[in-house]
Amino acid sequence: MSVIRVLPDLLINQIAAGEVVERPASALKEMLENSVDAGAGEIAVNLMQGGTKLLRVADDGVGIVAEELPLALERHATSKISSLTDLESVQSLGFRGEALASIAAVSRLALTSRRRGERHAWKVEASGGEIGGLQPAALDSGTLLEVHDLYFNTPARRKFLKSEATEYGHCEEMFRRIALGHPEVGFSLQHNARKIWHLPIGTMERRAATLLGEEFSAASVVLDERAGNLRLWGLASLPGFTRGGRDAQYFYVNGRFVRDKLLSHAIREAYKDILHHDRHPAFALFLEIEPEAVDVNVHPTKIEVRFRDARALHQFIYHALNKALSAPIRTRQIAPDKPASSITHAGGGSFYATPQQQTQMPLGVAERANLYETMFGRIGKPEAPSQPEQPELEMPPLGFALGQLHGVYILAQNAKGLVIVDMHAAHERITYEKLKTALDQRSIAMQPLLIPVSFHAGALDVAAAAEHNAVLLELGFEIAALSPTTLAVRALPALLGDADPVLLARDVLKELHESGAAQVLAERRNELLATLACHASVRANRKLVVPEMNALLREMESTERADQCNHGRPTWREITMEQLDGLFMRGK
Repeated sequence: MSVIRVLPDLLINQIAAGEVVERPASALKEMLENSVDAGAGEIAVNLMQGGTKLLRVADDGVGIVAEELPLALERHATSKISSLTDLESVQSLGFRGEALASIAAVSRLALTSRRRGERHAWKVEASGGEIGGLQPAALDSGTLLEVHDLYFNTPARRKFLKSEATEYGHCEEMFRRIALGHPEVGFSLQHNARKIWHLPIGTMERRAATLLGEEFSAASVVLDERAGNLRLWGLASLPGFTRGGRDAQYFYVNGRFVRDKLLSHAIREAYKDILHHDRHPAFALFLEIEPEAVDVNVHPTKIEVRFRDARALHQFIYHALNKALSAPIRTRQIAPDKPASSITHAGGGSFYATPQQQTQMPLGVAERANLYETMFGRIGKPEAPSQPEQPELEMPPLGFALGQLHGVYILAQNAKGLVIVDMHAAHERITYEKLKTALDQRSIAMQPLLIPVSFHAGALDVAAAAEHNAVLLELGFEIAALSPTTLAVRALPALLGDADPVLLARDVLKELHESGAAQVLAERRNELLATLACHASVRANRKLVVPEMNALLREMESTERADQCNHGRPTWREITMEQLDGLFMRGK
């Protein structure tokens, strides 16, 4: 018969280490969070062999008084909470008081600190959980924590560690999370005596550009939304910048990096209408919420949280992010970038974005016989009388049209260079957004057909037309049965007037008999409208004149989510003067 006994403190700490110190990166997280909580302005990290040989974190924080240094390595000893009330409103990153004790139980640890105002520093060492005595030490200020030979006394656990490169990768990612969440603190990282990162104190935008890349920063939208005591701010990538995985997703709650299903779902919903297939967005988002409204004491690693009013928070995050991503091109706030008014390029000077004149493209350019004259003028012939100058217009974001390429793309010039627009994809998004707005307002205009179009239909389609007549009218369709196997389309939504009536009718009837009226007007609404918009959009090889092209560009600039078509494909791309100069090796 087994006997119940109290476990020794060392074994308890080693068990706790299995939860708190899963790998070197877990220990590094706890060490960095302690430095941030101590009010550090600069934090230096030094690793050896992926953190398995050495984890060293030095900060210039407030420090620890000599008498409390041994206590800092005891289990459940903390300066951050002292009651349940404190726990429920905790604002520090750490609070459990078990991280250092767990680390000390499975390593050789040295903790040195000098409290601000003290004459000199003190040091305490621990080996496998055995805490030594205080001894004087040399340290300018703050705290220095060194962790040597992690898991030296638990070889079974050490065997589960991966290669040095893998463990270092996890440590660097942990460093990235903490550094990104606290741009008000300077960070540096060395590995095996090689400098990896040096991050000076700065703005969140600058820190994100450094850690996540300039490409992310240039392709991200800035958001800052408030509702009551909630605030969501940060950077979220536009759908043109996506990843194959979730490796560039950083979400912080009151400065703490978290992974939460509720938050992830709200973000996915905000991107749902604009993201292509299995791609994932990138973001660095910061949620500020009253500490009492979130429970951070859910998991030993504190990466999971629980919210008091989860539904309201989900709606707030969804609407805040959706608003930022839906902003028309003309009004969107992009992450700070080079000003368009003076963009240096490889040609040696600057490309100045002066206001442009909108002129119609000369027809002679399209004629082979006139090409020489168009480029160099008519030699020996009198010049045509000059035309009066046209008023200068402000350069819009997508610029002014130059012409068409193979009946598929519109070429335009804007302040930065060349804009290429997929005219079908762009028109598809414009039509789709108009349909959504009209349906929301129950104002889809109906266009009767001069001659009704009849087509052969199956029994399910005929039944759907009769059963869901009211829904069809709400969607702008009038479809009637002429016989048990024939339907007639008498009217279409005015926005889809140029589309094939039979294809439109078949699509909407199929959706109705497969999903039902309720889902067509709710969950499946957007999928149906996207399909209808695709049928009605301008097709490839459709010739447009310059005014038509410019009209499409202006509509894109004022349409929500105009960067992607209904299937998530990009609608336009920009090639800057620098990139064009690079193609032609100008300035080299």
